[in-house]
Amino acid sequence: MSSGQQSLSGLRHTIDRIDRDIVALLAERVRCLDQVIAVKTRDGLPAAIPERVEEVVAHVRAEADAVGFPPDIAEKLWRNLIDWSIAYEDRHLGGTASPAKAKS
Repeated sequence: MSSGQQSLSGLRHTIDRIDRDIVALLAERVRCLDQVIAVKTRDGLPAAIPERVEEVVAHVRAEADAVGFPPDIAEKLWRNLIDWSIAYEDRHLGGTASPAKAKS
């Protein structure tokens, strides 16, 4: 095996580790959503709160820009994550919110 292949193997190992870390953080985020659901249930709040969606997206874009990650890509990723999160919350809240409502 050439040193180039070994380097590629090492880089792939690093990417795999990063992916595991990302998945672990996403799981932590979902556990937090479970707590959010409890608060929203108690307070009678809906799954989708458009103002909060835009606040999160703006924050993520700024964070991405600060670390040299393309803000447009971060926004697309987070909007997908937020859409899933709203649907997850809505299922547990027993509502009928659609992810599209979060964008309006």
